[in-house]
Amino acid sequence: MSNNSNEQPLVSKKGIVIDLILTVVFFFYMRDVLIPHVPSEDPIAVNIVASMTSFCMSGVFWMAVNMFRVTLVDYQRTRR
Repeated sequence: MSNNSNEQPLVSKKGIVIDLILTVVFFFYMRDVLIPHVPSEDPIAVNIVASMTSFCMSGVFWMAVNMFRVTLVDYQRTRR
């Protein structure tokens, strides 16, 4: 592989911002999905457990989106 300076970087600031926005949206979506599945009657406990679980799932989502973006950019590089 050649390391030309005019090639598109694998990770860009624009990509990171888009991934962050997608991850925040995913966090709130999953939190709403998980709230009915928490076996508790206390609303504070339900919100805490749903948020903690959604936070872990959002971390996995963040990594998956970043890996997808890097793989896509690398694929587009090699295709040219």
